[in-house]
Amino acid sequence: MHAERLRFAEEPRTAVRFPGTGERESTSHSDRTRLPDRIVPGEEYRDATVAYRLATRLTGPEDEGTGSGSVGVS
Repeated sequence: MHAERLRFAEEPRTAVRFPGTGERESTSHSDRTRLPDRIVPGEEYRDATVAYRLATRLTGPEDEGTGSGSVGVS
């Protein structure tokens, strides 16, 4: 995401969730340019960039009760 000008009315609340069942390995990382780790509400940030990466994969055995991706098959 890139913004020429960016201002927050309140401090952002962020969360990453992985709904569903099954064991998984996950990782996420963001690189910020011209944005502090903690945003100050009302302050204007100029020429700000955020690059966000997220990766996840299932690691446990396949659950046969979920249909394993077969749509419309009974």
